[in-house]
Amino acid sequence: MRKIFIIGIGAGDPDYMTIQGIKALNAVDVFFMPDKGADKDGLQKLRRDICARFIEKATYRFAEMRMPERDIRELPDYKDNIDKWRAAVTASYERFIAEELTDGQCGAFLVWGDPAIYDGTMRILDEILAKDSLAFDYEVIPGIGAVQALAARHRVPLNRIGESVQITTGRKLEAGWPQDAENLVVMLDGRQAYERVVETDVEIFWGAYVGTEDEILIAGPLADVAEKITAARETARQTHGWIMDSYLLRKREAN
Repeated sequence: MRKIFIIGIGAGDPDYMTIQGIKALNAVDVFFMPDKGADKDGLQKLRRDICARFIEKATYRFAEMRMPERDIRELPDYKDNIDKWRAAVTASYERFIAEELTDGQCGAFLVWGDPAIYDGTMRILDEILAKDSLAFDYEVIPGIGAVQALAARHRVPLNRIGESVQITTGRKLEAGWPQDAENLVVMLDGRQAYERVVETDVEIFWGAYVGTEDEILIAGPLADVAEKITAARETARQTHGWIMDSYLLRKREAN
């Protein structure tokens, strides 16, 4: 039986690796390395550096696969666009596992942050297993996600006493502040939806490349720092060719 680990490798700092994650790394024969293009080469290097730092044996290898590209245009049916792209990714993963991992071997996907938060690897593997054409077992190793790291770096809890936390996307935020939401964690906001938040007395805790040497942190009243965040995002994107950021929004407490 093939065995696959989905290992959360943290938000960018190798010191975020858990002991459980390190133990899993040392059991792996083949590391699957989905290639997302030259702009993400730095992320691939960090994956390799983590393996070199924590794996004690020298018998593992990397298997690289070019990922299908997603159409990022503003199409009328956003969900249908995503579904078609995910189907192509699932087919690629199935072929990838069948060709690179033999019976009795252990493979792994190294997932940024925590595999349970805004990552589709579990869903992809479940879809492959549902087809009943390729047999394997998989295990999920949690990691320190960008949301945890963001709160830690800003030295704030995600929620205040008695309040809830909602994780959403920039696309959802554009439709308006969610009803009854008290603390919003926003991810995948490529359109700077925070600029169009109409609620007053909102504060933001924003971070990009959290946990890496390129980390940027900005916090304060949203009305005061929104333009600063937008400028920082644009500069970072031009410098690195990509950006990974998230932020916490909350209404300020009355004095």
